[in-house]
Amino acid sequence: MQLQATITDIEIVKIPSITAKISLRNQIFVAMIFLVLLACLLILIATYFQYQNESEDYNLFRLNRKEIQLRNQISYLVNTNNLENKSDDHWIKYKDDFTAIMKIHNVNFSVFNLKGDALFNSFLPLEIIANNYKLSEVVLTKINSSIEKRVLIENNDEVGKFQSSYSLLFNSYGVPYGVLFFPYFEDVSFSENELNKFLNSLYKIYLAMLIVAILFAYFISKYVTRPLEAIRLKIDQTGLLEQNEKIYLKNATKEVFSLINSYNQMVDELEKSAKKLAIQEREQAWQEMAKQVAHEIKNPLTPMRLTVQSFEQRFLKNKPYSEGKIKEFSKILIEQIDTMKDVANAFSDFAALPKAKLKSLDIVEISRRSLEIFEQSEINFTSSHPEIFVNLDRTQWVRVMTNLIQNGIQSVSAESKAELKVEIKKLPNEVQINFSDNGVGISKSIKDKIFEPKFTTKTKGMGLGLGIVKNIINSHGGKINYSSSSKGTKFTIILKI
Repeated sequence: MQLQATITDIEIVKIPSITAKISLRNQIFVAMIFLVLLACLLILIATYFQYQNESEDYNLFRLNRKEIQLRNQISYLVNTNNLENKSDDHWIKYKDDFTAIMKIHNVNFSVFNLKGDALFNSFLPLEIIANNYKLSEVVLTKINSSIEKRVLIENNDEVGKFQSSYSLLFNSYGVPYGVLFFPYFEDVSFSENELNKFLNSLYKIYLAMLIVAILFAYFISKYVTRPLEAIRLKIDQTGLLEQNEKIYLKNATKEVFSLINSYNQMVDELEKSAKKLAIQEREQAWQEMAKQVAHEIKNPLTPMRLTVQSFEQRFLKNKPYSEGKIKEFSKILIEQIDTMKDVANAFSDFAALPKAKLKSLDIVEISRRSLEIFEQSEINFTSSHPEIFVNLDRTQWVRVMTNLIQNGIQSVSAESKAELKVEIKKLPNEVQINFSDNGVGISKSIKDKIFEPKFTTKTKGMGLGLGIVKNIINSHGGKINYSSSSKGTKFTIILKI
């Protein structure tokens, strides 16, 4: 019904606990702090890479500057003393002059001829020393193939990491006469000092920003969520049967105003629903009562009809009169009439089902008598013991047997023959009753609904049978469950002894 759908929707809205999740205020607060910290982190990363680039540019500039100074000093010395294309022994005579250049610029360098042989050296990497103090053909090829006639190589020696510059030396006519090897050890003091100064200043700024952001986020989150908190309090007080009040807020934002407007409309709908509910609840109560009573009266009528038909076929048609069978027939009818009487008495008490009147009874005998009204060829009844005494309400247990057997018979398709099995087992502290059939089984989509009142997959009946069976078993302190497949269904009832 439309009213029931409205009520259900309202209940679903109120079920979740607000305190079970992080509040919107805390989310806003944490989000703002997170954004500040993220911005700080990004600035730190950008700063780090910026200083890395500045350090590289600074060291590259310093390397080029010192190399140019060395080239000029070496070229002056070579031109003055006419050292071009001279032997190694001739270059040794001017070793002190080259050493003086090294001390003046406070650097190391080496000079090789065009074949790679050392003319002067103050520092050489291990790979050149291992090559008998001679440049490798690979390095010479790289220098000659380079456009600038110069190659930079990263070295990792015992003294650490450094860059090596290999470049051709030219005379005043532009003719190469040698190769300059210049190892450059980076001066990191500049970048480190500058970076430390900047980071110290940045830490102070970040600390101040974080404090301001925390205060700002606190007040902003409180201001933004204040209208929502007022709405939450009103919703908590809202109920279908309560005297609900509408919400009125000044200076509300567009989104909050829409939310308030929706809430006020809901309050109006609740008032209308409450009036309709009061009327429909009374009508539904009588309808449910009428359905339940009709079902309870219908249950004993079926076995009474079957008993009369069975009596007529077995004992009145070409068969001798049997006083014992007549008594048995009368006893069964009286039991079913008593059942109808109990239901009628319960109807007078506002359709309340009969309360279980437990007595120590033989469940084997009662179950066997309950099955006699059905075709015996269809039902296979077995018991582990001839007598098993359990606290039972006879009338209600007959009702359980009748309902389950009828359901089993009706579950079998018209093309098949019904084969039912009822088995009673006595366990140490309880008794187990199994009802099996060869029907089509219960679909997985409805397996959780079969014990619900008014639920049925049949075209006839009101769907109260299995619901009443479960209530009866519960009133006896027992349990009922089932398993089903395409080959049939098995109900299992456990009762305490």
